[in-house]
Amino acid sequence: IGAVPEYHKQRSLAGVVQEYLGLVPRPTWLTEVACASGSAAIRTAWMAIRSGLHDVVAVIGCQKMTELSTPEILALMGRVGEVQWESGFGTTFPGYYAMFARRHMHEFGTTREQLLEVAVKNHHYGAMNPRALFRKEITKEKAAASEDVATPFQVYDCCANADGAACVILASEERARALSPHPVWLSGMGCATASMSVLRRPSLVGLPSAEQAARQAYAMAGIGPRDVKVADVHDCFTIAEIMVVEALGFCEQGKGGCQASSGRTALGGALPVNPSGGLKSKGHPVGATGVAQAVEITTQLRGEAEKRQVKGARVGLTPKTGGKGASTLVHIRGVA
Repeated sequence: IGAVPEYHKQRSLAGVVQEYLGLVPRPTWLTEVACASGSAAIRTAWMAIRSGLHDVVAVIGCQKMTELSTPEILALMGRVGEVQWESGFGTTFPGYYAMFARRHMHEFGTTREQLLEVAVKNHHYGAMNPRALFRKEITKEKAAASEDVATPFQVYDCCANADGAACVILASEERARALSPHPVWLSGMGCATASMSVLRRPSLVGLPSAEQAARQAYAMAGIGPRDVKVADVHDCFTIAEIMVVEALGFCEQGKGGCQASSGRTALGGALPVNPSGGLKSKGHPVGATGVAQAVEITTQLRGEAEKRQVKGARVGLTPKTGGKGASTLVHIRGVA
């Protein structure tokens, strides 16, 4: 189970899930790495299968966030930052990522319009996704007229709190071939960490944990960034998509801002990013999001994404950042 327990009134969530699904007496456990909890659960399941301890594992990501108010959620997410020197002084995630955006704009000339292009693109694809929370397209004008959140962010730069759940089944190669006529293979994985506190980071414009995790995943899969045909990335804020595509090696650092505006990350472009609508349009049920990304890439690689389908997609990538980059997991999937 991938989930962040503080959002639920129910503690020991894995026990409730096992009971409702009739899994007793099979083992269940909770995996938590903030926003990357679902992706960490996938990695844990993979390790359990590779070790020979299990041959089939259900990975369930779930989060119910609407029982809490926005101020309560902001306070909880603030504590994903370092408590001693940061969150105690009122830091919030919009504030953290706004600092990243301001620095990126200062160092590389990234523009407000480029941020808006990310939001417009992702809402365009979210409108086609029956599982998205917000299924409406937006214009740059509408986004630019929305309320301020944390400079330079406005409402449409930020993902929404949401309820949600997703599930993927991992199995050993032998069982996967027996269970599914169209298995999708988990061919590369990477996981890395960075300083919890932004005070200790050498730069505010990069995601070193994503860079390191991506290198591990590419090496394990025996491919490079140019081999990836579709990616579902962590766009909790518009600047996050820009920083992630740079960290994954899809473009040079500082060049992420022009990827959406140039059409490169749109359907029909060289590397479609977030044809699901991303967190911006789907919403961000924290513990469920990493598993939902896996579902999206599996759907794409099986050619089942309908209007959102990336033609000829055979290799897909999902990076999931925990918190503000303190940890990142990168998974690469492919079809034979």
